[in-house]
Amino acid sequence: MTDATTRPQSSGRAAQGALDIEVRAVGKTFRPAAGIRELVRGQLRRPPVAALADVSFELAAGEIVCLMGPNGAGKSTLLRILAGLLEASSGSVRVAGLDVRVHSTEFRRKVSFVIGDERSFHWPLSGLHNLEFFGALHGLSASESRRRAHALLARVGLAEATNRPFRTYSRGMRQRLALARGLMGDARVLLLDEPTLGLDPEGARDLRQFLRDDVLHAGGRTALVGTNDPTEARALADRVLRIRQGRLVGEMDPARIEAELGL
Repeated sequence: MTDATTRPQSSGRAAQGALDIEVRAVGKTFRPAAGIRELVRGQLRRPPVAALADVSFELAAGEIVCLMGPNGAGKSTLLRILAGLLEASSGSVRVAGLDVRVHSTEFRRKVSFVIGDERSFHWPLSGLHNLEFFGALHGLSASESRRRAHALLARVGLAEATNRPFRTYSRGMRQRLALARGLMGDARVLLLDEPTLGLDPEGARDLRQFLRDDVLHAGGRTALVGTNDPTEARALADRVLRIRQGRLVGEMDPARIEAELGL
């Protein structure tokens, strides 16, 4: 299997004109806790740090967009705001037609934040039991959670590792389990933060193809993918948004990434 070298086609929902992500003039300012020097001076906080400033964009239903920028550009902060895990300092955000500030069961089922952070899994538990746990957080019954977990493990190629402890999984297997977890609520909008980070080239290629063809296009889902990898953006995206120092600085056609970036 090879990564696509041409721009992927959007699913049918994108043509209907509905919006699945609406970001309006979003800003985020952090006030870091003071260090030893500041505490000695009687200061409890360091000077504020602007992580995002006046960010605005939209995603049509069924569209796959990559948010591309270097480490520290604000990708993860923005994705966490869209997922309802961080509150914006200014502006407004709607995802799947819902205000992200309303932490409802409906929002958690429609919107999924997919991150391969290994610390968010329970290492002694099997892949199946990990998914069942997160299914319960989605409000699924025990029987439905188990049924969906088995189906998803098969779908992401982990059927033979269903009962193996998470701690025995390879990095690629853990990334696939993170993707399965993101689908436990049957979300229509996926927010993915560097989904193939740390994978070998072949494993990254296969996971991108599975994500693009089987999860996003076949499911008619909308996705915003944070990445700093041109190969990933070219393989997945309908279009690419560039972010630098917390601001959107342009948009690129995936087929022209290397030319635009001078690579």
